[in-house]
Amino acid sequence: MSAKKAPRPGFVLDVDSSTPPILFHHGEGFRMEKLPVGRSRVIYPAEPIRGIEDPDQAIRDALDNPIENEPLRAQLFKGMKLTIAFDDISLPLPPMRKPDVRQRIIEAVLDIAAEVGVDDVHIIAALALHRRMTEDELRHAVGDRVYDAFAPSGKLYNHDAEDPDGMTHLGTTNHGEEVQLNTRAVESDLTVYVNINLVSMDGGHKSTATGLSGYTALRHHHNVDTMRKSKSFMDPESSELHTKNWRQGDVIRNAGIKIFQIETTINNNTFGETGPLSMLQKREWEWTGRDRAQYLAMQTGMKYMSNGAKRKAFHSWQAPYELTSVQAGEIEAVHKVTTANTYAQHLVPVEGQTDILTMGLPYISPYNVNSVMNPILVQVLGLGYFFNLYRGKPLVREGGVLIMSHPTPWEFHPVHHPSYIDFFEQVLADTTDPIEIEKKYEKQYAEDEWYRHLYRTSYAYHGVHPFYMWYWGAHAMEHLGSVIIVGGNARAVRRLGFRPASTLQDALEMASDTVGPQPTITHFHNPPMLMADVT
Repeated sequence: MSAKKAPRPGFVLDVDSSTPPILFHHGEGFRMEKLPVGRSRVIYPAEPIRGIEDPDQAIRDALDNPIENEPLRAQLFKGMKLTIAFDDISLPLPPMRKPDVRQRIIEAVLDIAAEVGVDDVHIIAALALHRRMTEDELRHAVGDRVYDAFAPSGKLYNHDAEDPDGMTHLGTTNHGEEVQLNTRAVESDLTVYVNINLVSMDGGHKSTATGLSGYTALRHHHNVDTMRKSKSFMDPESSELHTKNWRQGDVIRNAGIKIFQIETTINNNTFGETGPLSMLQKREWEWTGRDRAQYLAMQTGMKYMSNGAKRKAFHSWQAPYELTSVQAGEIEAVHKVTTANTYAQHLVPVEGQTDILTMGLPYISPYNVNSVMNPILVQVLGLGYFFNLYRGKPLVREGGVLIMSHPTPWEFHPVHHPSYIDFFEQVLADTTDPIEIEKKYEKQYAEDEWYRHLYRTSYAYHGVHPFYMWYWGAHAMEHLGSVIIVGGNARAVRRLGFRPASTLQDALEMASDTVGPQPTITHFHNPPMLMADVT
């Protein structure tokens, strides 16, 4: 993309005889696949929107001119308690190159606080029931200056949803949903929340009502019924998850807790316009000779690398994302602007649904940064996230087939995902039915003292987390007639309740048992990020 040329929008390609093989991500690898001519189409993301030329000035402007709120400086005073909370390592994906936008914003907030004379400041990674961030991960998000000034004194830390003294019960919504919040935020005169919107599901009341909350409150919306009623997590208007978060947000506001929301959007410049991975965000017929050579060299090199070495290489990639908007102020007013800016980058108009939806799953998801993509995370990335990247209707018709490409190894990170191991070995060996799983097993895992200990003192996801990941795919499971995984460990795929296939052609033949002969096929060409606007 030339600096003088406007970025091209996303579009839908109808596959014909001249269409080259299409790139499918396949974990820490790739596949090139030919799609059937005349009944296949490929949805391509838009090119990256141009970033703001002076991000630091844009941030200062947002803090000085908030939406439906007083300027940040006017809300600060000597002797106050100020808390800054920020989105954790689960986004953006991959992590962005330094300086991270969270660092830019937190430094700007701290500069104003210092000028006003605010001394009592805590900075919290709002990780809900995710694993704690390591020192290196925290340094990357907030920068060395902030880390070195706050971490040694214990004023920069990870949220602990299981700390009995660190959580406050605020009451219930008018639907009986309990609300709890980090006690430091409750006791603060002002909480500043720093958000990154990678997709339209992020931000709004979900920031505090989820990020600074715990199991007592999260169980009211991270459950099977809510997930099935959320007809797209990415469309707040159709999301029961958002409806319940907003109700909890009302309770937080009515409790007198002041929140100054700062939301940002970034473009989808995942792999860069130049460099070793740049071909991954180009359209295949536009690959140059150099692109093809780099791709072949990468594929050849990976044949001789161990899985661990490939994983380390890919997880070292940092995306050259650029800030495309920043807005601050009242939560709901801010989020409306943020969502519009997110849609401006991601939405691609698509006409009609398809019989078969294909997708290649990459090496990374929100829950395996610097870690292993275990089978449950394969399920949630495909059925929970990519399936739900739509507005209007799902891309695939009811009773249709989802075909995902991923190695799906029977492998788990023992430090990050201990409860996942037991969930996979014990719970899924018994049943894959989300309702039965929720009823029979959730409470036991959620309240297990060993899992709590590992969550609080090590770097483990909470005991209940694999349940939430399984529920996240409940809408897709209910909607689809069949799920097939290409190139995955057959035993692991079957344990998930899905069907394994060796090749895409085999998968398409298997799918015909469900959708009939000569089905229509749509390939979701993601990442870089896109969202289908289906009519």
